[in-house]
Amino acid sequence: MIVQTIDGVSFQMKEAYDFSFINNFGKVFRVFDQSGSGCICFGVEKDGKRYFLKFAGAHTINDALRNIEDTILRLKYSVPKYKAMKHPLLVNLIDAMEIGGGYLTVFDWFDGESCGYPQREMNKRFLALPAEKKMLVYDGILEFHAHVAKCGYVAIDFNDQATLYNFDNGDFLICDIDFYAKQYYMNGYSGIWGDPSLMSPEEKRNGAIVDEISNVYAMGATAFVFFAKDDKHSREKWTLSSELYEVAKKAVSERRNQRHQTISNLITEWNAAKNGSPQWK
Repeated sequence: MIVQTIDGVSFQMKEAYDFSFINNFGKVFRVFDQSGSGCICFGVEKDGKRYFLKFAGAHTINDALRNIEDTILRLKYSVPKYKAMKHPLLVNLIDAMEIGGGYLTVFDWFDGESCGYPQREMNKRFLALPAEKKMLVYDGILEFHAHVAKCGYVAIDFNDQATLYNFDNGDFLICDIDFYAKQYYMNGYSGIWGDPSLMSPEEKRNGAIVDEISNVYAMGATAFVFFAKDDKHSREKWTLSSELYEVAKKAVSERRNQRHQTISNLITEWNAAKNGSPQWK
């Protein structure tokens, strides 16, 4: 392990790397060095405006992909996705370029925290929020993924870490769609990235097709994370109404033909259950 410092901010690397090019984008005020994606990220400020930089090309401390070229290509291939799925609830891509012996993407900065595991304290803090506040985030996640489907994509590796939340004003954004893919996506024999608790049964089978119906499962499983703190989908730990439980339970059906067939269908039933039960909380 190597400890490096830029602008007084220290971070860990597997191997030392020349990040002097980062200063072209502003002064570093934060470094995100623990990702398993192989990328390292920087918060920088220039002329009073903040940006989020994501760089592939260096050996990071938790690099799970190991192959630098694969990491660079994956970041490159993510750029058209941010353009194709542009949305008010998705972080805004500003620029992308080859630089510093690797590849860099530049986003507007969002002042929030990842509310998912392994950010344990933030995860606990988010799950402890009132149901009304979590519902706003969940509804936004549904809205965005209905948009993803309309754009012809499927969410791969969606998890609660990809949601940034501002605990002061309640704003939130989706921050990571790097692994999202064009429908219909075939699960390769090396498996696909993702949180097992949010993955549909077909996502765990080699050679299976992953599509919008698979994402319906992920959305239902997310509801259980938000409103039950439970990946077993049990009624006992569910904190909302029985009507909403039935909608979420349908979404996580083992059999694909028993789930909602589109995310828009899921949203329609979810909203109907909320509207039909004033005491949904």
